[in-house]
Amino acid sequence: MDWDKLRIFHAVADAGSLTHAGDKLNLSQSAVSRQIRALEEALDATLFHRHARGLILTEQGELLFDATSSMSKRLDAAAARIRDSEEEVFGELRVTTTFGFGTLWLAPRLPKLYEKYPDLKIDLMLEERVLDLPMREADVAIRMKEPSQADLIRKRLMTIRMQLFVSAGYLKTHDAPTTPADFSQHRLICQSASAAQVGAGASLVVQLMENAPASLLTVNNYFGVLQGVLHNLGIGVLPDYVAQEVPDLVRVLPEVESSDVPVYLAYPEELRHSQRIAAFRDFVQEEIVASRKQLKMQGKT
Repeated sequence: MDWDKLRIFHAVADAGSLTHAGDKLNLSQSAVSRQIRALEEALDATLFHRHARGLILTEQGELLFDATSSMSKRLDAAAARIRDSEEEVFGELRVTTTFGFGTLWLAPRLPKLYEKYPDLKIDLMLEERVLDLPMREADVAIRMKEPSQADLIRKRLMTIRMQLFVSAGYLKTHDAPTTPADFSQHRLICQSASAAQVGAGASLVVQLMENAPASLLTVNNYFGVLQGVLHNLGIGVLPDYVAQEVPDLVRVLPEVESSDVPVYLAYPEELRHSQRIAAFRDFVQEEIVASRKQLKMQGKT
């Protein structure tokens, strides 16, 4: 099959227009149209439904577009590996993690990474949905459970737990709870049951609800939970690492916490030799070690 025709087909399918695809490829509309007709004749199939507003893929076109999309991602991965030099770290790195971890732990540390590698371009994708790394939806992921996808290199980074926090300001107007039964005098702030979250956090919330909190505020991510706590609205369920990032937080009911939540870093096997991946992996590990040392110095571990 003619690779050039496939490239043109992919551009047309992606743009939904012969004209827009031609602009992207620096080809005339008529040249693009001829290539598409030739490809349809070679395959003996109609790839597009044509109408006044543009082009829509047929069922056969959808099948071919899936194949060319996969090819494109593989070619991008190969190009990225070729561009990675043995000594320099540069170019785009697409990182995916959860909204909470990305906003509360990773993003505040990125200035250090950019200081070390100023030519690196981070595309930080905060998703509760697990992106498909082998299909190159992202280059590297940090997740709160071990990835199940095949062909991935995995590394366990650390273990976290969900714990209970209030703000220092909240304690100026409310008594700190001494037992879970005291929740009847406080508002519980937590992730909503319908939000994607780690099982350990959801189980802890179920346990806390048995104590009939006086009021409830649910949010669909931990950043929102943190904002509620900082605005003195009640007792929040938050990952333990947040306390180190936000000095105004005070832990309450230290005997109440979730089970362990493992944190994993993963990336495709084909990016094993990527200098950008290695730089990011090493940076995250170094930051975790530094955080542990800081906690020990503060006597929190």
